[in-house]
Amino acid sequence: MARLLVSDVHLDAAAPEATEQFLDFLARQAREAEALYILGDLFEAWVGDDDQDPEKERVCLGLRALTQRGVACFALHGNRDFLLGKGFGERSGCRLLGDPVIAELDGEPVLLTHGDTLCTDDHSYQELRSAVRSPDWQRRFLALPLGVRETLSREARAGSARHIARAVPYIMDVNEGAVAAAFRAARVRRMIHGHTHRPGVHEMRIDGAPAERIVLGAWYEQGSYLTCEQGKYELHALPRPA
Repeated sequence: MARLLVSDVHLDAAAPEATEQFLDFLARQAREAEALYILGDLFEAWVGDDDQDPEKERVCLGLRALTQRGVACFALHGNRDFLLGKGFGERSGCRLLGDPVIAELDGEPVLLTHGDTLCTDDHSYQELRSAVRSPDWQRRFLALPLGVRETLSREARAGSARHIARAVPYIMDVNEGAVAAAFRAARVRRMIHGHTHRPGVHEMRIDGAPAERIVLGAWYEQGSYLTCEQGKYELHALPRPA
């Protein structure tokens, strides 16, 4: 049975067609899989497990139906949904994993990560990431009323859009040195990540040995996923929403 991997689904009530496509993916392709790995940014925003948005609840119920069918579901935090917590796991049936994590896929250790830590040339983002991932910052943020958190989240996303529009394109991609360092630290020959929204398969050599970096695509316009079965990896595009 195959293992499926997705990233950067960015589900949001403002784009209901993406939610429908993801739920259809869970009910069709994922239901026959052995496991589903979500490598971050399942949601466009997640301001706490107390968010009872109906569209988010539909997604959680879809994931829970999948896990109840016997498909193991795993999720990593992304830069948009890094506040996913125990409540999300209880609602969805997903198991939250640390980032990065080494998963054994068909007997091979593979490094899975959202990918934002590899974009080390974007210094302002890395500073922000360090701040918001601290337990103290998260504790203070989650203590705010839900409405205030939602407002701050919208403002943060608007600021992120302005930053991306101003940034030199190369800093939004991975840094080759950071990629090499991640391979060496994990002692693996294959890495899978998202975040950059630049899907593809990159062959390289690390310390003279062959290695492969697979980048998953974003779902803003068209859903996509990666299959891993019997040691073979293949990127697939879903039909564009009507």
